[in-house]
Amino acid sequence: MSANKLVQAGVDLSDFPILQTKTHGKRLVYLDSAATAQKPLPVLDAVRHYYEEENANPHRGNYELSVLATERYEEARALTRAFINAKEDAEIIFTRNTTESLNLIAYSYGMHFIQEGDEIVLSIAEHHSNLIPWQQVAKARGATLKYLYLDKNGRITEEEINEKITEKTRLVAIVHVSNVLGTVNPVKEIVNKAHNVGAVAVVDLAQSIPHFPVDVQDIDADFAVFSGHKMLSPMGIGVLYGKRELLEKMPPFLFGGDMIEYVYEQEATFAPLPAKFEAGTQNVGGAVGLAAAIRYIQKVGYDRIREIDSKLVHYAFSRLRELDYITIYGDGGAGNRCGVISFNIRDAHPHDVASILDADGVAIRAGHHCAQPLLRYLGINATCRASFYFYNTPEDVDTFVESVKKVRGVLGYGSK
Repeated sequence: MSANKLVQAGVDLSDFPILQTKTHGKRLVYLDSAATAQKPLPVLDAVRHYYEEENANPHRGNYELSVLATERYEEARALTRAFINAKEDAEIIFTRNTTESLNLIAYSYGMHFIQEGDEIVLSIAEHHSNLIPWQQVAKARGATLKYLYLDKNGRITEEEINEKITEKTRLVAIVHVSNVLGTVNPVKEIVNKAHNVGAVAVVDLAQSIPHFPVDVQDIDADFAVFSGHKMLSPMGIGVLYGKRELLEKMPPFLFGGDMIEYVYEQEATFAPLPAKFEAGTQNVGGAVGLAAAIRYIQKVGYDRIREIDSKLVHYAFSRLRELDYITIYGDGGAGNRCGVISFNIRDAHPHDVASILDADGVAIRAGHHCAQPLLRYLGINATCRASFYFYNTPEDVDTFVESVKKVRGVLGYGSK
């Protein structure tokens, strides 16, 4: 990439060294940010600095280095609290990822407070991590799973919400942005409906928070979860937000060191929030990386991120629509998409498409995207998925589309 293209709309693309590399001798065009985002230098530098100069076990030492590690860990918690506008730091629980956060809620809240005959409502577009834990809760507790289905544009309608969320509903778990369709769901309306019938609402922010701001008090989520690695931080750090009144009455999920108050031979008492849910040595380096990622996003600004995302998705959508052998799933237009386009090429298996594009240096994802019920509902087994972030460029889109145009020819079908 030429030097004059390293700065895009105020974003210094040289901050992302991996994007300056090559794959199969071609410039890397990374279009899989919905799976994991690439990491900018300030994040990499923050993690390296922590391990080189501040590494120690937090909360467990009265020496300077341990105190410093504790400060860095708790600073990351405070910054995360402010980032999503939680009421207090104690409502922020660090986990490994979205999946662990959802399992914590399912086993610590669901297994103790969902009763026989209760209903749990999900959308059909849930990632497996926000579906399988609730299947297990429903089976164990004798509850019923109900699904919010999508209209032809991939949206959840008001009628569907009102029909499925009823007086029997005790918990609603909803993804904010679909990792397959990129559809932005009306979570505030869904949470409000859940609360009107006395249900608890869980919101999966994994695909939304990298792209636009989320205020957990504004949407009034009882629980909200996300992964750091999808928003520029290292892998292995995730966030569970929960309202204090709910977290207080939930039992610990994991037991061991650092989550206890006193331990006797036959019993133990547990530490107050948030330590009650953070057993063992935590990923302090990951928390430091998450804090650096939050600061980087704040420096770029969500307005800029949304502007770039929107332009890229619209541009890619319009170029793909020019090809009559392409099927795009979800919203009939690009307007309600957030960073994702799922598509298929006639007569071409998505895995073959991904392999052919990879030879051109273009990285996309192919498969069921951990959303088999959604794809089954759509009548397909797999899709190709191109996902964009603010470090992508129109040039990336052009390279991607030109590679897509080659696929049918490579497979022997010609261009049509």
